[in-house]
Parts: sequence; C-alpha cells; structure tokens
Amino acid sequence: MQWFNVGKIVNTHGIRGEVRVNSYTDFPEERFAVGNKLALFMPDSTKPITLIIASQRPHKNFKLLTFENHPNLNDVEKYRDGMLKISENDLGDLDEGEFYYHEILGCAVVTTEGVNLGKVTDILETGANDVWTVTPEKGKPQYIPYIDDVVKEIDIENKKITIETMEGLLS
Repeated sequence: MQWFNVGKIVNTHGIRGEVRVNSYTDFPEERFAVGNKLALFMPDSTKPITLIIASQRPHKNFKLLTFENHPNLNDVEKYRDGMLKISENDLGDLDEGEFYYHEILGCAVVTTEGVNLGKVTDILETGANDVWTVTPEKGKPQYIPYIDDVVKEIDIENKKITIETMEGLLS
C-alpha cells in the first residue's frame, strides 16, 4: 500500500494533548476533519499508529489537532517529528483539471517549442495560484505559475507538463 503525507507533527501545544501540525495537503479541511483516521509514521518505525482526530483548529501557520484517547501532553509528546499520512484508498476523486501534489512532483516540464526545462521538484502555495519549482539537470531552478496562460497540458500518465513561455517567465 502506498502512503501520502498530509502533515508533520512539529511540536506540542499546551497541556491538553494538542499538537502543532505543518499541513502538506491541498485539502486540510477534509484531511483534518473531526473523526478522520490518519496514520502516524515515526522516524524510527515502519509500523504506523492509527489516530482519530478529536478536534482541530487553525493557529498561525499551523493546524492544532487533538486525537481521541490522547487527552494530555504526556500522551502526544512522543509523536513529535512524526508524519501524518493517508493511504491511497483514502485519496478520493478530484474534479477535472485538479491534481494531487504527488502527481505533479517529478513531472518533466517542456515548452510548446519542445525545450526540456527540468522536473517539478516543489510546489509553492501563494494566495493567487500555486507556483511550481522546475529544476533542470544543470543550472538554476525556474518558477512556473500554475495558470491557464502558461500551463497548456498536464499528462499525468506520462509525467509530462507542457507550458507556453511568456516574456520574462524564464530567467
């Protein structure tokens, strides 16, 4: 079974069993909803721990979560640095034109003229649209906005993205 990261527990918060989570998902409302099951993978273990979300709330740039049967700090302290994941069975279907991060990461990016720019190595969330970091084999990364004027075709099966370059887009 394949597992996908949705967040990382970076610290505890207070004494009532809350943990601070860096979210790595496009769907935080869905993934961190009360009652959802998440698998916790600790750095030194291969076996996941199943956790059920008891509460969640935003706090600064984090999500604060509590888990069922973990009412205090001592219950969750050991989970620091753990990765929260979901299984491939829990991904759900997306609308046309929507993609999961793991589908975009690693895709080759080529221009409409056939120039290979590199592979998508990171996705940056901005207020308006995502920006993809495209890293060539040699040279500096390029930053490509995920907008209709630039991204012309996404072929997930062949891991290929075709873009149309605009003036000033590539450095």
